[in-house]
Amino acid sequence: MGDLILLSEAQMRRIEPYFPQSHGMPRVDDRRVISGIVFVIRNGLRWRDVPPGYGPHKTIYNRFVRWSRLGIFNKIFAALARKGSKPHRLMIDATHLKAHRTAASLLKKGLFPDVSAAPRAA
Repeated sequence: MGDLILLSEAQMRRIEPYFPQSHGMPRVDDRRVISGIVFVIRNGLRWRDVPPGYGPHKTIYNRFVRWSRLGIFNKIFAALARKGSKPHRLMIDATHLKAHRTAASLLKKGLFPDVSAAPRAA
């Protein structure tokens, strides 16, 4: 487990207030699971390719999906962005990526609640 990249204690203290309360059984180690989510997304891996030191891939995937639907990650990102200073320089990337036709189904599944819940134009 020495080669795993875990969030630091300071990083965890900044984001812990946004975690939902656990009901019933206590959750597995939040630090390890959140670090596993970051590792998978950062490296563009499949969930099943996460190193075993982060925990079972099913646990990491389920936490990601559940918290995404609840908007937990959106709240964390918004809070971290609010606490940051104003940037001195902005950059615009003109990269164009073609999305696969099934990419639109992510909105239907509710993985982006802020976008999915937005009122639609008539």
